[in-house]
Amino acid sequence: MGYSVIGRSLPRVDGVAKATGEAKYTGDLVLPRMLFGKVLRSSLPHARVLNVDTSRAERLPGVKGVITGKDTGTIEYGNVLPDECALAVDKVRFIGDAVAAVAAVDEDTAAEALELIRVAYEELPAVFDPEEAMKPGAPLIHDRVPNNISARPSYTWGDVEKGFRESDYVREDTFRTQAVTHCSMEGHAALATYDASGKAVLWASTQSPYAVRTNIARVLGMGLGDVRVIKPHVGAGFGGKRETFDLHFSAVLLAKMTGRPVRFAYTVEEQFIAGRHRHPFILRCKVGVKRDGTLMAKEWVAIADGGAYNSAGPAVINAAGSQTGTLYRVASARYTGYHVYTNKPVSGAFRGFGVLQGRFADDAQMGIIAQELGIDPVELRLKNAIRPGDPNPSGYKITSCGFVECIERVVEGASAWRKEGAGAVRQGKGIGCNNMVCGSSLFGPDSSSAMVKLQEDGTVVLFTGVSDIGQGADTAMAQIAAEILGVGLEDIRLSVSDSETTPTDLGAYASRVTLVGGNAVRVAAEDALRQVLQLAAQKLEARVEDLVARDRRVFVQGSPERGMALADLLKFAVVKLGTHIIGRGTYAAPSSEWDPATGQTNVSPTYSFGSEMTRIEVDGETGQVAVREGVAAFDCGFAINPMSVEGQIEGSTLCGVGMSLMEERITEMGQVLNPSYEGYKTPTALEQPQMRCFLVEPVDPEGPFGAKGL
Repeated sequence: MGYSVIGRSLPRVDGVAKATGEAKYTGDLVLPRMLFGKVLRSSLPHARVLNVDTSRAERLPGVKGVITGKDTGTIEYGNVLPDECALAVDKVRFIGDAVAAVAAVDEDTAAEALELIRVAYEELPAVFDPEEAMKPGAPLIHDRVPNNISARPSYTWGDVEKGFRESDYVREDTFRTQAVTHCSMEGHAALATYDASGKAVLWASTQSPYAVRTNIARVLGMGLGDVRVIKPHVGAGFGGKRETFDLHFSAVLLAKMTGRPVRFAYTVEEQFIAGRHRHPFILRCKVGVKRDGTLMAKEWVAIADGGAYNSAGPAVINAAGSQTGTLYRVASARYTGYHVYTNKPVSGAFRGFGVLQGRFADDAQMGIIAQELGIDPVELRLKNAIRPGDPNPSGYKITSCGFVECIERVVEGASAWRKEGAGAVRQGKGIGCNNMVCGSSLFGPDSSSAMVKLQEDGTVVLFTGVSDIGQGADTAMAQIAAEILGVGLEDIRLSVSDSETTPTDLGAYASRVTLVGGNAVRVAAEDALRQVLQLAAQKLEARVEDLVARDRRVFVQGSPERGMALADLLKFAVVKLGTHIIGRGTYAAPSSEWDPATGQTNVSPTYSFGSEMTRIEVDGETGQVAVREGVAAFDCGFAINPMSVEGQIEGSTLCGVGMSLMEERITEMGQVLNPSYEGYKTPTALEQPQMRCFLVEPVDPEGPFGAKGL
């Protein structure tokens, strides 16, 4: 039987609301008597906080509340290794570190109040270069962390020295990447209320509402059940909204202090200064190969500039290392990573999560090797490409894998390119490849839960904690539920990402949502379907195993006339039997033990793969570089919604254009010099290359209907 809902390029369930402006984002929300919040930020890169005098601000008419680190406390939080307070207590560690927050009747009054706060600092020596920060005697940014190295994963797989001895060609290169900012269309925003019973409600632009709830409760000393986090529509995240920020804590605490709703929203400048950024990396890569291109050994040293706090950095530097031997087969490899504190704005999770920096270096070096050895760069990749069942140094278990087909498809797609440059314009083309996890069990079980409630009119309410941040997750979840229950996509009603009413989900990161969240929805829908079929079997006097649900009906397979409308069956269940059908489902990704010596673990249920070729033009007179065409092929498993998959591919291509040719957050002595869209250049639709997308769809045994992440 063919599928009726999944596998089809259906419009997104939130498409009309977003296109018409009906969709409400956190910054759109307004409550009666709402106050406006602002955060005071450090003007120094490194200093002790001696005193914060808020008395003048508190006396300003219209100011209703002022808080400092004394109010938020000393409990540290963090994405991986906690090291950050809600507001600075003892020290500030970068220009932009949060020192105090105010709530006032309007934004102008709040901004004026910030100017009235007086902070006494003892300025400390600062360090801005990660290699300098690692040296003995460098200023310590966190006193308990020697040499400012907060994480140092080091792994060896196989006999690396032997691999280099047996190589016919060995080369070493150093690659550097820059700081890149997320530039989401919607900035960080939070709105909080606090009632007389001691319960806080926080609306937040976030990728991980349950993680925000946990951090709020722990840092502010509240019960988990006393914090409710609701995620409205989110205007993109790319990893930058995975964390809890000063505005979340401040909104809740000031709402408690004032007894009124309080809303914070970062300005564009704050996004660039106080948000997160992609880690700048220094990668020193040594590789040994045979004359025929067979990879024999790799040795990588990676240094990540983490800025002032850990954020997701320790996991990012670990992820960069785990990819050294995953995409291309290699007999032996060694990796040493350093996540280093500097007195600069904080680096964190960003689409690719350390894999991007590593993949850039790895594929760039593959291109150099191919040129040096006179081997076609495509053939070099095909020769070493990982295949299903291949062992690899990271300990990943590669089950479904369409990597080779991805390479072959992009080569085929690019064969039709025509040379169009003339005069001073030169053309070139290149190939890059990628792999990514579909969830991560490195720091605990990766799980999700869902519920479906069938209503008397045949509509279905899907409750899921999955976070749609613009990638189409809500639509994919609805398609999965609709397919299993035999209804249309328009019959699904969504209740999502509310920590009090929807089941727990860990958030949108690590390309996990389709596989992990989708499996939870699948199990919940199957549970509800089982109840429907059992009820229908009694009503139709048939065996459960002979019944199917399709086209909003339940009927005997092969005899569609022996059946009834799903709505009639559900109305009978509620009105006559008092039975309400609610399906429940939980999925926990399989995990394996992590070996700290080798770094080996099967961190994800499965892995996705891809390849892309681009055609560029370079103007020899002006130096202008333009990416004209792209051909991409991605192994995403079974595509739940092919149109959404293609949209993700096109978006990721433009993201890559930005990082390669345009984007860089520039700092000098810790000060961000280009905290605006005038100074920080991002690609627009005008820079989007013409794209051809191929979906490679090996059915994955672990994914819902064989689907994987992308």
